[in-house]
Order: sequence, then C-alpha cells, then structure tokens
Amino acid sequence: MKRGDLYRFYKGSRRDPKQFRVFVVVSRQVLIDSKFSTVICAPIYSSFHGLSTQVPVGIEEGLKHESSIYCDQLISIPKKKLTNYIGTLPPVKTELLNKALLIALDI
Repeated sequence: MKRGDLYRFYKGSRRDPKQFRVFVVVSRQVLIDSKFSTVICAPIYSSFHGLSTQVPVGIEEGLKHESSIYCDQLISIPKKKLTNYIGTLPPVKTELLNKALLIALDI
C-alpha cells in the first residue's frame, strides 16, 4: 500500500446511497508502513464543483468515469479493509492532491 493508491471500500452506511465508495490513501508513507492499523483516506465522488479542495481524477487512474477527490472529507480506514485495489495517482495528480490537502487543512 502506498500514498496515492485508490481502493474500493464497502462502507455499509445507510446515509450514503452508495454502499461501495472509492477512496485514495493520503497518509504519509511512514504511517502506512508502520504497525498502526488505520490510514487516512479521502473519498472520491462522481461530481466536481471546481473547489480548490477537490482534485479531478478519472479513467487514467482506474476509475469508470470522471470524478474528484474530496479533501474536505478525510476519514480513517483500517488497512486490512483496503483490499480492492483500483489504481494509483500519477505524480501530477499527487502534487494536486498535496495542494488540495494544504488548503483543506488550512496549512
């Protein structure tokens, strides 16, 4: 598992009409490689509103259609539940993700 990897994850939430959602791992690599059981992830939605905290992604990253990473909705997910690998972000998209996270976290 690496920072920038995309995984399909079963959420099982009644509040979210989609039982499965794609997430991108945003934790630093040191944490991912550690004994900690969870990693921080950002959800990917099929909508894009042009916000500075959203990163457009799509077929090039292994998705079925154009979507965007929502950096304002970070969550912690157990590593052992991230088993359905989709793809990984290319360096250009990783840089956009870094900038969006800085904005989302007001750093």
